[in-house]
Amino acid sequence: MKRFHVHLNVDDLNRSIGFYSQLFAAQPARVESDYAKWMLEDPPVNFAISTRGDKPGIDHLGIQTDSTEELAALKARAQAADIALLDDGETTCCYARSEKHWVTDPQGVAWEHFHSLGNIPVFHEGAEPAAAPAAGSCCAPAGVSDRPAGIAVKAKSSCC
Repeated sequence: MKRFHVHLNVDDLNRSIGFYSQLFAAQPARVESDYAKWMLEDPPVNFAISTRGDKPGIDHLGIQTDSTEELAALKARAQAADIALLDDGETTCCYARSEKHWVTDPQGVAWEHFHSLGNIPVFHEGAEPAAAPAAGSCCAPAGVSDRPAGIAVKAKSSCC
């Protein structure tokens, strides 16, 4: 099974947790000081919010897979369509260890394809739990030159 993923940047985490908990009739599956995530079953959505972005709004969209085979199929489809792809391989961010790659749609919206491998206690390994990661240290690579054409880079990175 695949699950749709939406990650929003928010200004007020507690207010947003209250709103989305009411909207979804469910409490978050994970809450941290800068992050919350709902793993909804109907519809199947991994919905995450964080205070790590530059401004409120959609940070990125994605598809979370249940298996490495599903992830490989998504990657093969992107490659067959000749879409610029950034392969992060196994990485950590958003309190999780994942295998992932990125593509960007024609409007510049970043799409993350990932398979979660496990939880970690910090937003990104190598970063202090209360500290925001440096630009490019989590989901985005260190610099613009590291990304293939078509993959947008944000000034501050937030992810998953």
